Amino acid sequence: MAKAQGSHLVAEQKTSIMASYGVGKFLAEFLTGAFASLVFKFYETELGLPAGLVALAVILYSVWNAANDPLIGYLSSRPTPLAKKYGRRFPWIFLGTLSCALAFIFVFAAPKSSPGLVFSWLLVSICVYDTLYSTWEVNYQSLFPDRFRSEGSRAKAAGIGTLIGVFGVAGGAVLPTLIVRYGEPASYLVNASIFAGIALAASLLMFPGTKETKEMIERYLRQEAERKAKPSFFSQLKEALASRNFLAFIILYFFYQSATISMTASIHYVGDYILGGRSTTFIFAGMLAGALAGIPLWLGLKRIVPSNQKLLASAAGSLALFCLPLMFVQSYLGFVASMFVWGLGFGGFWMLMTPAMADVIDEIVVKTGKRDDGVYIGFRALAGRLAYAVQALSFWIVHSLTGFAQQPRSDLSQLGIRLHTALIPACLLSAGLLLFLSINRLKPETLKNYRETLKANGL
Repeated sequence: MAKAQGSHLVAEQKTSIMASYGVGKFLAEFLTGAFASLVFKFYETELGLPAGLVALAVILYSVWNAANDPLIGYLSSRPTPLAKKYGRRFPWIFLGTLSCALAFIFVFAAPKSSPGLVFSWLLVSICVYDTLYSTWEVNYQSLFPDRFRSEGSRAKAAGIGTLIGVFGVAGGAVLPTLIVRYGEPASYLVNASIFAGIALAASLLMFPGTKETKEMIERYLRQEAERKAKPSFFSQLKEALASRNFLAFIILYFFYQSATISMTASIHYVGDYILGGRSTTFIFAGMLAGALAGIPLWLGLKRIVPSNQKLLASAAGSLALFCLPLMFVQSYLGFVASMFVWGLGFGGFWMLMTPAMADVIDEIVVKTGKRDDGVYIGFRALAGRLAYAVQALSFWIVHSLTGFAQQPRSDLSQLGIRLHTALIPACLLSAGLLLFLSINRLKPETLKNYRETLKANGL
């Protein structure tokens, strides 16, 4: 057992493996960034679908995800015929990434037709795309606590993954500004096709880092063999909701995703309707530069503050505060500078959320005596998808109250755009932070004991 653990420790500390795993961060943010920032605008302003119908489709899609994401996490944790050779996660990751990349194209392939047809296309395409996306992403995220088991390897893997993933954020935000032309629906399809090609290439780079080691596969098979009874989906659901620290993380993650999706989707409205149709390339580039500059800052803080939970809360607070300048800036350069400052907090939150959740998962594994991460990661995915409903609802309500459909460039419409760019995200982040601080009780000394228990029990 000691020899097996030693060989796994060596494998998990390889920088090449961490970098390959980190490509998954690039892939997730690359696709999510383009999806979140373009879908609402494409269907509302390019295809002419009323904002209420766009919001309804996204809400129905979120309802679908309420069952879809946790269920995928549960089902993918069960043994499959491929598990003995390839592990329980890798086959799902392999199939999910390839099919998801192709499905992304169909989201933006909708014809300019009747509202009923366009609405149906939107609803079906995003549900299919997201099911395939969840298939690989839930398993990818579930792999982290098992793949990187020590505090040092988790910190290093998270840092490398953040550095690589930031380029996914940048690509998802900046690349469309170079391809998409406002008023030309076909340019969105060209953009989606390019994204699919890049996603396929990224998948190939990610696969080495997501292949499960022999020790991981043996540990999983041994756990399944020793399991007296297969837990039901609802029993695992109950376990998930019973963990207050897990619940605190999911709540904060939900509000964070709601805020960031609202902001990034708003920037295209800023460029088109506040800045007179100017490209938003450098605005998104400012966010990227801020995120990159923030990584060494947060890594330095991590050496001083041992708690991932406290640092995550600090990053959320900085994000809420740094949203506010976007409410008032007038010039293009002002938006670039404000997004750079916001990116400082974004880079920190994004780097910290994976090791912070891994800590929460460790606690659950100790208390339950088994490593069934999938259903918990499924809930995280659900929280992320529900955030799309928040963004859709806020856009619909704001646009309805400000008369955006009738006069998109009026002072009132521009005020509405600023609301869902800055003030609404700031309020969402503040609410998530307050709830997180009131619920979370996970301490560094407790985590140290948990890791010793996991090592002693071979978990």
